[in-house]
Amino acid sequence: MKPDDLKALRAPENRPLRVLVIAGSNRRQYSCPAVDSKARTLMFRLADRLPQEWETDLEDLGNVWNREQIRSCNGCVSTSQALCVWPCNCYAKGNKGAPDLMWNLDLYARLDLADEWAIIGPVNWYGASSNLKAMFDRLVCMNGGNPREELIGHKDPKLAIALERTPEFEKLRQDHLEGRSAAFFCYGDGGGDELDATGRPKILKHPEWCDPQHKPFHDMRDSYAPLVWQCRYSGIEVPDALWKYIAFGWNKKYSEAQAEHLANELKMLVSFDDWADAFVAHVAMSRGREEGQGEAQRVPCGRLRAAAAPGSRPEDEVAGGANGGRLAWSGNVTRDPAGAGTQPGRRRSLQEGGRRQAAGQMSDERS
Repeated sequence: MKPDDLKALRAPENRPLRVLVIAGSNRRQYSCPAVDSKARTLMFRLADRLPQEWETDLEDLGNVWNREQIRSCNGCVSTSQALCVWPCNCYAKGNKGAPDLMWNLDLYARLDLADEWAIIGPVNWYGASSNLKAMFDRLVCMNGGNPREELIGHKDPKLAIALERTPEFEKLRQDHLEGRSAAFFCYGDGGGDELDATGRPKILKHPEWCDPQHKPFHDMRDSYAPLVWQCRYSGIEVPDALWKYIAFGWNKKYSEAQAEHLANELKMLVSFDDWADAFVAHVAMSRGREEGQGEAQRVPCGRLRAAAAPGSRPEDEVAGGANGGRLAWSGNVTRDPAGAGTQPGRRRSLQEGGRRQAAGQMSDERS
């Protein structure tokens, strides 16, 4: 079902459950790789397996030529917890001087509106993709971020340091997205056909500098541990059973391990479907649980600070009042199907996922 943001204002028993599915690869057909990612194909596969009565919001973080990107975190929290504002006010929606995809895709609002998250992405050099990592870096504010930017004059470090030491700030601090659940499915090609029998790159001239026994970890699932533990640290449940890794493309050329080849990889598809079904079962089971504080966060993100500030009005956000128009909420933040994010109505088969395969193209799924 296509999401309706206004339903988020209803009590849980009076609204459909909402799931945000994110494809975290950097690759898109409309940029240098010339091929859509496996993450995008699997995103659509998951959407097809979700119950039709659920609202499903989809987003692909892949790079599109001339589209803005998620800007890096500035590390405000290292100066003062109170300087790190929820949602991040280092950037703004529609700002041409510092265009930011996090705001322009309304990701703060959509993460806030969702009951559950499902994140699918590749392993790139023993970690998540740069786009996915950037998104989570920008979510530092969900853990204890300051919801009242007017108390620090928008971004005054002196005011923030003073506020941080007050009892008032202790009352303001909370995990803003607590009560949700997240699931992670990551995959990698283990270096494709680059490795020799010892597990070292074949072209390596100094093999003594690269001992496979000293890799950062041997369970590649742990490549997503920083994201998983950031969620857990912030009050977001990530069940161990919903944190999964599978290898795809071992000992194959990168051009032979594209989305279009998934149709012949039954082991990976079965593994993915098992993960997807476990996600559905977990969400259905947890639907009836009391969410406690998390339920208060079902107010759309664009109104969070207006609701928190005594005497402020929601229209202040649009009119440039107390919040300077930064958190303006249009009433429906769900992406247009023609854009980078695509709704379930526009399905793609496995065969369509990577039709414009680039022969010899290096994949970004190196692990």
